[in-house]
Amino acid sequence: MQLFNELKTLGQKHIKADKKANERVPSGLWIACPKCHQSLYHKDLGIFQVCPNCEYGFRITARERVAWLVDDFEELDADMKTTDPLNFPDYDKKLEKSRKNTGLNDSILTGIAKIQAEEFALGIMDPNFIMGSMGTVTGEKITRLFEYALEKRLPVVLFTASGGARMQEGILSLMQMAKISAAVKQHSKAGLFYITVLTDPTTGGVTASFAMQGDIILSEPRALIGFAGKRVIEQTIHQKVPNNLQDAETVLERGFIDAIVQRKDLKQKLEWLLGSHTKGGLVDG
Repeated sequence: MQLFNELKTLGQKHIKADKKANERVPSGLWIACPKCHQSLYHKDLGIFQVCPNCEYGFRITARERVAWLVDDFEELDADMKTTDPLNFPDYDKKLEKSRKNTGLNDSILTGIAKIQAEEFALGIMDPNFIMGSMGTVTGEKITRLFEYALEKRLPVVLFTASGGARMQEGILSLMQMAKISAAVKQHSKAGLFYITVLTDPTTGGVTASFAMQGDIILSEPRALIGFAGKRVIEQTIHQKVPNNLQDAETVLERGFIDAIVQRKDLKQKLEWLLGSHTKGGLVDG
C-alpha cells in the first residue's frame, strides 16, 4: 500500500508539472488551416505563409506581401486618413487598432513597383485592416493609383482582399465602386494593362466592381471569392449550396477567373505577363 501511495503521489506531481509546462509554451506555435483543418507547425508555412497540405494562402498584411513580391517599391499617398464622415460610434478605436496591426492608415497599400525591369502601379488590399473593407480613403487611393498609371502609361496590378464596403462610412463607401470603375475605364481606353489577383477573401462590392474588371484575373488557391456570403445566399434562394461554391477552384471552373497561381509562382507569373504585354501589346502600338 505504501508503494502504491508513493506512485500515486508521484503521478499527481507529474500531472501538475505538465500543467505548468503547458502554461509556459508560447501561443501560436500550432495553427489550424481554415480550409483543410490540418494542424500545422507555424514554421512549416514558410515565407509565403501557405498551407503545405492544401496550398491555401493564409491572410497576410500588405507589407508582408510586398516584401517578397517585388524588387523595388515606392509608396504613394501613405498619409491619407479617413475623416470619419458619419461620426460612427467607436470607429476611431477600430481604425487605431488596425493601424497598429498593419502599419497602414487604411486598408490598401499603393505605390510604384518593379519586378526585374518591369515597372507598374501596385495596389495591395490588407485583410487585417477592418477585414480589408472599402472606405472612402481606400477608394480614393485606388482611383489615384489608376490616374497616376494613366499619366505615366503604366500597367496596374491590384491584389484584392475585402469583406466589401465599410459600413462605418455608409453610402460613401458604396460610391467608391463607381469612382474606381470610372478610373479603370479611362485606364483601359488608353490601351493600358490591368491585372487583378484575388486573395482570401474577395467579396461584396469589391467583387462587384474593380476586382472583376481586370484584363487578366488571377487568384490564389482556395481563396473565397463571391458577392454575398453562403448563409445570405441560402436564405435568399431557400436552398443549401455546396461548401466549395465560392472557392477559387469552383469559380475558375465556371469561367469567372483566368488562372489560379500559387504564391511562390506569383512574382515570376506577373513578370511574364507584364513583359509580354509591354513587348507585344498595345504599349508599343
